[in-house]
Amino acid sequence: MNILQAIFGIVFALGLYFVLLDILKLPRLKTLIAIHNALRQDRKKTKTYDTIILDIAIKISKLIILDEYKRKRMEYTLKAVNIPLTPEVYIAKAFVKAGLILFGIVPALCVFPLITPVIVFLAVAVYFNEIKSADEELKAKREAIENILPRFVSTIEQELRATRDVLSILERYKKHASEPLAKELEITCADMRSGSYEAALTRFEARLNSPQLSEIVRGLISVMRGDDGVIYFQMLSHDLKIFELQRLKMIATKRPAKIRKYSFLLVACFMLTYIVVMGVQIMNSLNGLF
Repeated sequence: MNILQAIFGIVFALGLYFVLLDILKLPRLKTLIAIHNALRQDRKKTKTYDTIILDIAIKISKLIILDEYKRKRMEYTLKAVNIPLTPEVYIAKAFVKAGLILFGIVPALCVFPLITPVIVFLAVAVYFNEIKSADEELKAKREAIENILPRFVSTIEQELRATRDVLSILERYKKHASEPLAKELEITCADMRSGSYEAALTRFEARLNSPQLSEIVRGLISVMRGDDGVIYFQMLSHDLKIFELQRLKMIATKRPAKIRKYSFLLVACFMLTYIVVMGVQIMNSLNGLF
């Protein structure tokens, strides 16, 4: 009976899938995969599963309405982490992934109803994980860039003693910067060459939304307006070095807490070894007496 219920659930799911394909008027799967592979910026091939989810999300995104502030904020976040989706499609994609998992309730009710709460919990967890993935990725990217800003500021301070050309300073530093900052500087330099310098630097600041980077951009804009800037960046370099020392101290204080549990485990293993050895000796002594 359980086998028949499982077969019924699978057949019902497939039938509903093909009905949805017809209702949503989705194109052929091979066509979708070819289009997504052509639009990808990296060389990784698009998986069939991701293609189906994305195409359904594009259809559903028309039903999602966001206020202007939330849409702009999410649009900047997606651009900063190189996700080529609109905010509506991004949210719809999270809904689709959670909905596909939630759809597993149908066969679960037929085969094993007790697993239904687990499926609901998993669907909710997948939704929140997907909806926060861009913010988490941006946070990691921001932290990676902020870690190297002290050296960046120090370089700007030295360069300003010889030249006032902000674009040339950024282009020279771009060649030696680490990957996350180098990519952002490349975008910013291209933006500066094609338009207003101040507008390009402002967009650079808005993409990462970092307080430390905002101070650097403010100083660069003041240099373009005619200020000296050397003293400003000298003071900013000093402040960032202090901030970097505080960050390293915070990391160092967290290390013992991570190691402590392993230390307790090691001590417990040593104590268990001594207890086992003492127990064996006592048992041997008792066997000798009797």
